[in-house]
Amino acid sequence: MHQSPDPELLSLNTATVREKWSLRQMIEGCARHGIRGISPWRDKLAELGAKEAAKMMRSHGLTVTGLCRGGMFPATDRRGRQAAIEDNLRAIEDAAILEARCLVLVVGGIPPGSKDIAGAREQVRDGIGAVLDHARACGVPLAIEALHPMYAADRACVNTLAQANDLCNELGEGLGLAVDVYHVWWDPRLKAEIERAGDKRLLAFHICDWLVPTGDLLLDRGMMGDGVIDIPLIRSWVEAAGYRGFHEVEIFSANNWWRRDPDEVLAICRERHQSCC
Repeated sequence: MHQSPDPELLSLNTATVREKWSLRQMIEGCARHGIRGISPWRDKLAELGAKEAAKMMRSHGLTVTGLCRGGMFPATDRRGRQAAIEDNLRAIEDAAILEARCLVLVVGGIPPGSKDIAGAREQVRDGIGAVLDHARACGVPLAIEALHPMYAADRACVNTLAQANDLCNELGEGLGLAVDVYHVWWDPRLKAEIERAGDKRLLAFHICDWLVPTGDLLLDRGMMGDGVIDIPLIRSWVEAAGYRGFHEVEIFSANNWWRRDPDEVLAICRERHQSCC
């Protein structure tokens, strides 16, 4: 039997209530519900600007567990690749202002018109390499989020923690992993790759659930406890590897959770964090 997690380690990824709340409302909502962490997406961050958002988050006692997202490196030409690099440099600077624990990288898929996934992965490696020195100088760890293989073409051609760990080995310090249970729960090497990552590389832990059936592979994620993922088991693995950070709820749910009152959603997140994680 797994122990319930520390309620102080719950974090809200703003995607979970993105449709009905502004970033200001999200910050106030976290404080109201006793949620101590927050991870904003950059579209929401733009509403306030990084400096104003950082000031407001600090005044409410919130830890910024991550900034979503950087990445999206592959492109059809040099100009597109350079634009992606410049966008990531800006994201790193915003993450530094927020004092975020990491910048999450959704690395990007295959460029339009291409079938070269190996080439896309090379572009990802080169793109991360091009921004890593700046991230180190800013004190912002970069967290590669391996996405489920169904997203290999359009969102992320890094699909396993093994691939992400290999990139960390190749590129060095300042690079780690964001472990999102939705994307990696199925991997037979998951425990081994979490152990391989260890405490220095485990930068973020994202939680939700995989519904059966799933109505939409992007926009039908479940609340913890509503699906088939053994979240307490995976949590035990990341903690055994040395992770002591937050548990960040990230739910994309167009037909369910996004339609509900966000205060109800946050209350259920708190309860399920204790009962199902």
